[in-house]
Amino acid sequence: MANAYLWVKTLHIVFITSWFAGLFYLPRIYVNLADEKNIEAYSRLLGMADRLFRFMTILAVPAVLLGLTLWLGFGIGARDVWMHAKLFFVILVIGYHHACWGLLKKFRASLNTRSGIWYRWFNEVPVILLLVIVALVIFKP
Repeated sequence: MANAYLWVKTLHIVFITSWFAGLFYLPRIYVNLADEKNIEAYSRLLGMADRLFRFMTILAVPAVLLGLTLWLGFGIGARDVWMHAKLFFVILVIGYHHACWGLLKKFRASLNTRSGIWYRWFNEVPVILLLVIVALVIFKP
């Protein structure tokens, strides 16, 4: 049982790390899309954003499922306040992922109204969320 727990935990960390890599990079593509005037370059960036979003969604699903397995299957933090706080921030991460999808749909339809500067600030959100989540897991307040 301990071996299964360690594998689930390992895979959870790998998928979370990979998912967040996408959450960090996709808004950087949005910065470039917001500022791009060249149609060819815009199309290339949009294709990159589409592929990255699909890939990070594929990574998000096992990340969340493995986290639920740790919580519900192995009882990690089941009765602890820190876990409930962490889950709140995980829901915010999922909401951020969903917001990225909505923004991508606007770029696809050429309906973006936000500036590259706005996307630079938007890009900071997953950094803060990750910091809070990791701190909750480490310190378990």
